[in-house]
Amino acid sequence: MNDLRINKDRLWDSLMEMAKIGATAKGGCNRLAATALDGQARDLFVKWCKEAGCSISIDKMGNIFARREGTDNTLPAVATGSHLDTQPTGGKFDGVFGVLAGVEVLRTLHENNIQTKAPFEFSVWTNEEGSRFPPAMQGSGVYVGRFDLETELNKTDVNGLVLRDELEKIGYLGDDEPGSRNIGAFFETHIEQGPILEDEDKTIGVVRLGQGIRWYTVTITGRESHAGTTPMHLRADAMLAASQVVCEINNIALSNAPNGLGTTGFMEVYPNSRNTIAGTVTFSADLRNPNPEILAQMDERFQNYCKQLAKDSDVEVEVDHFWYFAPVEFSASNNVEIAAKKLGYSHMDIYAGAGHDACYMADLVPTGMVFTPCKDGISHNEIESTTPEQCEAGCNVLMHAMLEASNNMVAK
Repeated sequence: MNDLRINKDRLWDSLMEMAKIGATAKGGCNRLAATALDGQARDLFVKWCKEAGCSISIDKMGNIFARREGTDNTLPAVATGSHLDTQPTGGKFDGVFGVLAGVEVLRTLHENNIQTKAPFEFSVWTNEEGSRFPPAMQGSGVYVGRFDLETELNKTDVNGLVLRDELEKIGYLGDDEPGSRNIGAFFETHIEQGPILEDEDKTIGVVRLGQGIRWYTVTITGRESHAGTTPMHLRADAMLAASQVVCEINNIALSNAPNGLGTTGFMEVYPNSRNTIAGTVTFSADLRNPNPEILAQMDERFQNYCKQLAKDSDVEVEVDHFWYFAPVEFSASNNVEIAAKKLGYSHMDIYAGAGHDACYMADLVPTGMVFTPCKDGISHNEIESTTPEQCEAGCNVLMHAMLEASNNMVAK
């Protein structure tokens, strides 16, 4: 099977057909989780998998699993998958490439009458983006036990609509218990969402580590006052203090180069008037590093800075460290490297800077990730772009990594 290759044109046509669902004027997709459009995308995935001989299962979190039997169905399955939901101004490839790469692997095996030793499973995870219902990677998080099923099903969107009800409306509130499938290895193919592979002129990224993430909500409370009558030394300016924290976030990242990252992407100002000194500012803080020890040091420095700022200033600083995503090691990425070498693709080790469903699956089983380049590293954007050839390479590597894992699979 070393000469086995996927059908590049069929994969690309499938990507373009899926992209019509929720298509935006600027060439992207708006397909939020558990909407009618998400339901249409799921229906198309199920249709394609059934046509290639799969059985379909849906769990109570709406995660979909298409199963292709192997020659020894007592073995754990080799699985792949990603997500079909998008950001409100998302692209055609984030998540969906990983799902449809799996569909193309399925079709290639089916048309060539190839029976794998272990069964293969192809998954769609619910609400990876977290755009409509927080948090991100919700479906896979429930599957591995990171999140409580009932808590997540009762989450509401900005209009008060409940996730459980929305999944039921589109026909994807299943009966299977999350985490109950017999999976032995998991792979996810994804556009890089960054510029490294393109900059290094590499075809395949062998993902060895997943970025560790710490998210905070910071609330700084000062005192509203007139901008024209309050002397500078008598102000309790929440915006000034917030700007100092934002700069420190940046400094922490720069001090931990090259992999340290720091971002503030959200801010609310009260009363948000140009003639009034800000009384309250609430904003996000995001620190990332693939090394857990360094990320812990970044956290300590950030927390200490905020405490010291509160002592030195006439403001209160509250830090809510509400989410920690530990760095991930992708132990099955050796199969990805083997496949890339066998197929003759240029490749390099890389880490995942964003969260992915594979990051949670790594809690349970050996997991690997395949990265492919995207133009200018742009993602979560309607202009997100890649090429048929880049998708073809990633899908070929996925297929051969899965076949390698299947040949080495043993019963649990």
